[in-house]
Amino acid sequence: MLTAAVTVALGAFSAAFLLCLWRLVRGPDAIDRVLALDTLYINAIAIIILLGIAQDTTVYFEAALLIAAVGFVSTVALAKYLAREPVIE
Repeated sequence: MLTAAVTVALGAFSAAFLLCLWRLVRGPDAIDRVLALDTLYINAIAIIILLGIAQDTTVYFEAALLIAAVGFVSTVALAKYLAREPVIE
């Protein structure tokens, strides 16, 4: 039962990942691209955690934490850059 749920969730998050990648490439302006990039790394975290559940290992959870930290910092830096404010105060 758990393997079926993980498989369905992996398919759903993979489709969401591809749609966010399409918005990142095709986005009409920079703000849409930043939002797509933010959603893209959140979907990547979900996929990595689901792979960790499927393979029953904890190594993937540490990688997901690292991606979450780097993704948050990069989103804030890009948002400040696009707002024409100093990135580092």
